[in-house]
Amino acid sequence: MLSAFSVTVLVLLASACGDNVPLNMTSDPSVASDIGQKAVSLSGQFAGAGSSAQKAAVEAWIAGYNVYQPSVDIAYDPSGSGAGVNSFLQGATLWAGSDKPLTDAQRKQSTAVCAGQEAIDLPVYISPLAVIYNLPGLDTAKTHITMTSDVIADIFNGTITRWNDARIKKLNPALAAKLPDLAITPVWRSDKSGTTNSFQEYLHQAAPAQWKFTPQETWPNNIGQGAKGTAGVVTALSQAQGTIGYADAAQSGSLGTVAVSMAVDGSKGSGTGARESVPPSAAKAANLVTDALSKLGTGNDLTLTLNHAKDSSSVYPITQISYSVVCPTYKDVRNAHFVGSWIEFQASAQGQKLAASNSGSAPLPSALTSRITDVAHALLEAK
Repeated sequence: MLSAFSVTVLVLLASACGDNVPLNMTSDPSVASDIGQKAVSLSGQFAGAGSSAQKAAVEAWIAGYNVYQPSVDIAYDPSGSGAGVNSFLQGATLWAGSDKPLTDAQRKQSTAVCAGQEAIDLPVYISPLAVIYNLPGLDTAKTHITMTSDVIADIFNGTITRWNDARIKKLNPALAAKLPDLAITPVWRSDKSGTTNSFQEYLHQAAPAQWKFTPQETWPNNIGQGAKGTAGVVTALSQAQGTIGYADAAQSGSLGTVAVSMAVDGSKGSGTGARESVPPSAAKAANLVTDALSKLGTGNDLTLTLNHAKDSSSVYPITQISYSVVCPTYKDVRNAHFVGSWIEFQASAQGQKLAASNSGSAPLPSALTSRITDVAHALLEAK
């Protein structure tokens, strides 16, 4: 019997691929092009590790990829971005999922496993990060609490300590009477995490007066409590009322989410100063990424810099880009062919549809897809 997830994968693949021909059963270049893969048959076991935020998307990618490459066995350990990059740099895995681009030092270190070249960051997963909460007396599945960036920062730096704080009530007049006199307990990632870095990038850019810490993969204070991994944060919030944390929006479950107060486009010029409460949104996360494409360089490394401080209701500012960290060349041509095939599938239209269906992610802009495909084809053509 097929699981519900397997049925979803097959339905999406059928709609994306027409005849749904497994890649290793055809040598017709037109069919290979239609399904976003070059005609090459692969087999063997291959491993990656890293971002726990990517976990749901990677599960979907593996299931979809195996329709085309049934003889390939892919293992992915969602150990966190920091641990995943370390595994990659030690040669234990062929790629890493990371919510933070490589540092200069890591790029230099990567030459030992990348046949003398530096590893590159390829953005394959765009996701809104949600500020999630657990409060009594609210239908959290339907209720967004509105907050400004400075209020969010002051909660996580310990300045705002109770849920009925005047600043929170003012932003939520319809909920003011329901906000309890209850201590706020921030929950943060205790492990080294790219999601933590992305959340702090938002705080640092959008509320610099309130968030003085330099963004990093570790949490910078001891206010509240830590939990390991995205799943650990969600579990900690689910078990205790009054808690607030951050996680990939798709993994927030039945917890409540914060809507960020943003300026309505054009309202400042008209003098109205209208604002809109923007909940986590894949489409508006994609808009923030599109804004960053103009600054993208011409090389194979596709690291993007987001403007989290953009005050516009057309974007969702707490957006995370997650990368596949790969070598531009591998010592073993077999590994190069797998990585090329794998990243091409991740970036393909059907790969992105599968990720969106299973994780709520936003599709990659076409400009990114074509650049990733160029890298993938170079790896697939390695000899």
